[in-house]
Amino acid sequence: MSNDTASARRKSARLSLQSGTIGAIVEWYEYTIYGLASALVFGHVFFPDLEPAIGQIVSLATFGVGFLARPIGAFVAGHLGDVIGRKSTLILTFSIMTVSTAAIGLLPGHAQIGIAAPLLLCVLRLAQGFAVGGEWGGAAIIAVENAPRERRGFFGSWPQIGVSAGLLLGTAVVSLVAWVSGDAFAEWGWRVPFLLSILLAAVGFYIRLRATESPAFLEEKARMEAEQEEQKAPLPVLFKHHRRSLLIAIFGRFAEAGNYYLFTTFVLSYVAVNLGVDSWVGLTASMVGAAANIVMIPIYGALSDRIGRRRTFLIGAALIIAVSAPTFLLVQSGEAWAIILGVLLFLGLGHGMVYAPMPALYCELFPTKVRYSGISVGYQMASILLASFTPALASAMVLWSGGSIWPVIAFAIVCTLIAAVAVWFAPDNRHLELNEIGQLPADRADAGRVPAAV
Repeated sequence: MSNDTASARRKSARLSLQSGTIGAIVEWYEYTIYGLASALVFGHVFFPDLEPAIGQIVSLATFGVGFLARPIGAFVAGHLGDVIGRKSTLILTFSIMTVSTAAIGLLPGHAQIGIAAPLLLCVLRLAQGFAVGGEWGGAAIIAVENAPRERRGFFGSWPQIGVSAGLLLGTAVVSLVAWVSGDAFAEWGWRVPFLLSILLAAVGFYIRLRATESPAFLEEKARMEAEQEEQKAPLPVLFKHHRRSLLIAIFGRFAEAGNYYLFTTFVLSYVAVNLGVDSWVGLTASMVGAAANIVMIPIYGALSDRIGRRRTFLIGAALIIAVSAPTFLLVQSGEAWAIILGVLLFLGLGHGMVYAPMPALYCELFPTKVRYSGISVGYQMASILLASFTPALASAMVLWSGGSIWPVIAFAIVCTLIAAVAVWFAPDNRHLELNEIGQLPADRADAGRVPAAV
């Protein structure tokens, strides 16, 4: 490889890494502020006629509504990403997310337009969910497909940092606006973070427009043209030939999907409504946990390049199981330091370790021609199966159990065990080039394979 070619590849990798990471920061900032608003004020603004506890559950349920559109977004974006390209698809999902978020910031409340307010809120939330359904897969792919083979875990971990950075930024902005607006936060202050997303989106658009298409996608397109191979719709191929990989992708998310929202949305509501703790405590805990994730995720991503995605993931799953009960008991104490420490332990240790290797692990499950569809559908199917209504479900479990946190602890542990079993059966393809993966249909190629020792 010439120096010019190597330099061009490094530049392409850098731009793609920036595109995946910055785009993820902006989109998850927008997603985070919705989750925070649903936990803190949407019950008052959009459901004022309900009892506070019931209004809280309904408000959190609107957070889950967005997950209903995620699989649809995954299907559409997956098809477009595999057929027309990763870059164009990411720009489309980014546009939809930005417009719907800004519209929420301008939406009148129940006092102004009655029942139309919560209905329109749900429609805009569905649009957010549709956009996010195609966002994660594209951000992961464009980072991993441009990475050097021996550093795919590290490169793939950066869009995951974007998620935590978006959480940190969103929580910081909401906290600052809540402090500045004071009692007026529930009236107009909550709108400011939504409207600020327009400025962040301008930065994201600039970076995404500069990014290049992934070499793996371009090479696959060139190969198909040279061999005059007909472009097949990726979804039928995915469901026919790659069911095993798809199931691993779906159930492998159970360790982080629902558990993440337990600690970034449910805990906020729980400490404020059930424990009567000031809202700043939950917000601070979320920010500290997100900061820990930002620091640890690239370390865990690099670790997965050395010891493998599966080993890294399974160690993280074991940590989640080990700290679940102590973490929730710390939160239940109602002490500010204990709540912050509990969230820090969960997000910085176990969650970060299962989350960091996921982009590389998922990209290495599927061949290039169905990769966007495979990881998007797998990732988002898990969202609707598990993560969608986890905050509302956890709140309901606490209510129905008379205030006990143990049903929530059991839920977190069982979900993590399911994910560990799924990832145990994932193949180790980290030593293959991405266009070498899936030369045979995945179900036949992997048939009879015995998992390597952990």
